[in-house]
Amino acid sequence: MGKVTGFLEIDRQDRKYAPASDRVRNYKEFVIPLPEQTLRDQASRCMECGVPFCHDLKGAKGCPVNNQIPDWNDLVYKGEWEQAAIDLHTTNNFPEFTGRICPAPCEASCTLNLIDSPVTIKSIECAIVDKAWENDWIVPQIQDVKTGKRIAVIGSGPAGMAAAQQLARVGHEVNIFEKNKKAGGLLRYGIPDFKMEKIHIDRRVNQMEKEGVKFLTGINVGLDKSISSIIDEYDAVILSGGSEKARDLPIEGRHLEGVHFAMEFLPQQNRRVGMELLNNCNDILATEKDVIVIGGGDTGSDCIGTSIRQGAVSVTQLEIMPIPPKSEEKLLSWPNWPFKMRTSSSQEEGAEREFSVMTQSFEGADGKLKSLNCIRVDEKFQPILGTEFVLKCDLVLLAMGFTSPLGPGMIEDLGVALDNRQNVLADDYNYKTSHEKVWVAGDMRRGQSLVVWAIREGRQCASAVDKSLMNSTTLPR
Repeated sequence: MGKVTGFLEIDRQDRKYAPASDRVRNYKEFVIPLPEQTLRDQASRCMECGVPFCHDLKGAKGCPVNNQIPDWNDLVYKGEWEQAAIDLHTTNNFPEFTGRICPAPCEASCTLNLIDSPVTIKSIECAIVDKAWENDWIVPQIQDVKTGKRIAVIGSGPAGMAAAQQLARVGHEVNIFEKNKKAGGLLRYGIPDFKMEKIHIDRRVNQMEKEGVKFLTGINVGLDKSISSIIDEYDAVILSGGSEKARDLPIEGRHLEGVHFAMEFLPQQNRRVGMELLNNCNDILATEKDVIVIGGGDTGSDCIGTSIRQGAVSVTQLEIMPIPPKSEEKLLSWPNWPFKMRTSSSQEEGAEREFSVMTQSFEGADGKLKSLNCIRVDEKFQPILGTEFVLKCDLVLLAMGFTSPLGPGMIEDLGVALDNRQNVLADDYNYKTSHEKVWVAGDMRRGQSLVVWAIREGRQCASAVDKSLMNSTTLPR
């Protein structure tokens, strides 16, 4: 460990945000990095616990990719940044992604979180990888000995990218099929640039191309190219698409102009920032509108931040769940992820939040949305008579989560077995579908989840595929 008494002598200090009045003027990242000495001091607070729950060992809900957190905390404390970067990359292909958009379950499971003062793991992780890029320590890892095996990865999100990179590094020929014009999946088209600028994806794509991975973009498998032809051409196929079927709100007035899914709204703005054409689709903009976001999760927060930057008159977020407690009962929740009140950076920028609210109908005139009819609900989500109210709005964004991958097209044509939630059926060890040449990883298998879980599943799926093709594998799980 670093400093034996570090956690006793040094208070927790984390990254801060640029002022909201400044950051809402653009789509740039606004997190202010910590100075190097501060980072070393924060790393010294790591206690190197007898049971490091931050690793996600033996069922503890810490880091899904099993980052060796105490090890690289110690290296940062000693100033050995390059070795810390090497250590970090042994478990995580893309720490610049998780260092920006992961909710950090590792910090929730940190022993110091028992006193609400966990080690600033996420900030240290992000600093390590950013310093590695700045110093050119991250280079392509090219495998000169080729296996002759060809693998197709369908979907270029974090699961697909992680699987492809691992497989290319043991000598397989890997092609990634992506339906959009650029790689990254929902990392690129779902997560706003103010949370993660897309240069981070572009650098990894460039690294992977030099390692031999081919990105075949603009190809929608199942539409532009049949899945059967891909199976015939390759030795193995990995399905790594997203969970894209959004949960709808089929109530009166749903057809009105101005009611949209979040994933109709967010990708448009990301394409604008990325200088991509919008393919003749109608612009969905919050400019000079009263906006209602239905859904209290991360996607809802992304809609809030984007709406504010577009110049919305007002933004209100509705959540059917009751308001969470301000803090958790540590002895009941730790080291698991706690249920408690959280306020995102986007919510801080000026959104009104309403809990225990059910939307009953949309109201409009001349086919256009004008208002929302709502009612309060009790703890069993039953309407409370007499609590009805109306909210004026011009734009409603449905951000209530995603239920499954899109069925028609590739999955339907492939005919693989599905689970009871309509995800592609496979276990979390072999990741093998009911088709002998097809594996699956990420949201398409487990449902809507975190980027860090997608990276974990991509890595583990790559290990399973390599072992199946070669009868043994050196890839870690």
